[in-house]
Amino acid sequence: MPVCAFVSFRLGMSDGVSVVARNWIEAVSQLGFDTITVAGEGPVDRTVPGLAIDAETPAQRGEVAEALSDADLVVVANLCTIPLNLDAASVVASVLRGRPTVMHHHDPPWQRDRFAKVTELPIDDPAWRHVTINELTSNEMAARGFAATCIYSGFAEAADNSSQRATVDRGVIRALLGVDDDALLFAHPVRAIERKNIGAAIALTEALGACYWLWGPAEEGYDSRLESLLHAAACPVVRGTTGARSVDLYGAADAVVFPSTWEGFGLPPIEAAIHRLPAAVGDYPVAAELLELGFRWFGTQDPAPLGAFLADPDPDLLQHNRQLALQHFSLDALRKRIAALLTEMELTDLLSSTYRTTTYRTTT
Repeated sequence: MPVCAFVSFRLGMSDGVSVVARNWIEAVSQLGFDTITVAGEGPVDRTVPGLAIDAETPAQRGEVAEALSDADLVVVANLCTIPLNLDAASVVASVLRGRPTVMHHHDPPWQRDRFAKVTELPIDDPAWRHVTINELTSNEMAARGFAATCIYSGFAEAADNSSQRATVDRGVIRALLGVDDDALLFAHPVRAIERKNIGAAIALTEALGACYWLWGPAEEGYDSRLESLLHAAACPVVRGTTGARSVDLYGAADAVVFPSTWEGFGLPPIEAAIHRLPAAVGDYPVAAELLELGFRWFGTQDPAPLGAFLADPDPDLLQHNRQLALQHFSLDALRKRIAALLTEMELTDLLSSTYRTTTYRTTT
């Protein structure tokens, strides 16, 4: 079988890049590939320490080349996009010159103030194809001379069958968290960093008399700020995911709060739709792009509309959002778009016979 390697700073973790890579791995596997994961950290098949964000020593070309030596196709997940380890990006790019590669872009440098002056990334090569996670980034790359295709992620959970529903009683998760069965519980499924707008999430939770549930740890030096916000919160606070599956975690919540000021995409509102939960979503640019698909989310500034919904739930709204998630973000949709991309790259021979003769479109 052909081999597809996924390479990044870290993989197999709870960050957005890892989650999207996991969905791509499942889709690519269904297209007939064996897959391997290569990263500086995380539960991966091949660890190359120099690829990590905080690598103590630079990545070595020979080590990277060996880790990717048996790959027929490589998907670079954001490592050659955001300048968190420029040495690693340079080494990976040099190893992949002339090889079939998908440069999968989440956060190009111009989208972050602190990286706005970085010009080394992205990197281009005739053998590569650039893929973005949203239309906004695709258009911005085109304006900078990079031909890029937007492929929205797919979610294995976006399957309309009972096997994807929660299997753990919500009371079990709540008991592990120390939350009463009848308490309102608002999930904030993020790592704690500045742009996640933790303060606004807490304020919305306070206003509606709910318990604030932060899933991820503090990163990017946000520890002291987070502790200050949580200490000052006038609502109960719980942290962590108890090691449960996401479907069960969402099943324990009453709503999702997501007041981010910036996201490359923003997975939790889509996951909320899949799991039939209302979501309060900030007005970051890509949220507007997703709203154009028809999602019906609540705002984060005025708590009254979400409060009214929770007092008198409208199942039609939740089903509407779920159907949109099934339509645009299913694993089947992702698989078809990747198949189309590989056909455009003239890599049809790498696909399983099931996908060689069907014409697909990469656009969403």
